[in-house]
Amino acid sequence: MAIAFTTEEKTHITRVLLDAGEELFTTQGLKKTSLDELVASAGIAKGSFYAFFDSKESLYLEVMLRRAPQVAARVATALTGPPGEESLVAVMRAITGVLTDDPLYRRLLARPDELEAVTRRVGPEQIARVTPQIVTPLLDYLAEGQRAGVVVTDIPPETLVGVIRGVGLIVLNRDRFGPAYEQVLEATIRTLARGMLT
Repeated sequence: MAIAFTTEEKTHITRVLLDAGEELFTTQGLKKTSLDELVASAGIAKGSFYAFFDSKESLYLEVMLRRAPQVAARVATALTGPPGEESLVAVMRAITGVLTDDPLYRRLLARPDELEAVTRRVGPEQIARVTPQIVTPLLDYLAEGQRAGVVVTDIPPETLVGVIRGVGLIVLNRDRFGPAYEQVLEATIRTLARGMLT
């Protein structure tokens, strides 16, 4: 027989599951995080988990969505003023800052298999719920720069976003650069920013 939770209990348990999911997915990853570990923190039975989320992957998606506004806010602060070298540099610094400070989003970049597993389970249309918060403002900003004749027009904004994301690979491989890491990161950011301008 299913347990009926009050509205307050549902709210509390959902928050606890999101907190546990964020911690466990960040430290262990999707595959190594068990349902037993997730429900233990909430004090519910394994079967009751499904009253809150359809799967571990749907919980992972909700964790991503919960963190997305913080990530988007960091990037949005760089999207002020007209597009140009300094604003593109600021965007890439914001992204590298997120990857340095946010272990969940760093893990998503470092372990694309986890995002693929979530996408397979919940569907690309659900993953697309993250896009408007983080990617869409950047796409709009780059398109604005193209219309203004400041950003190169022979490369689609979606590809330029991929170029910007590429700087994250330096963050993920920072140990390979040793003491030169900061200089390599700064030179890469500047070079990419200049390359995107007309």
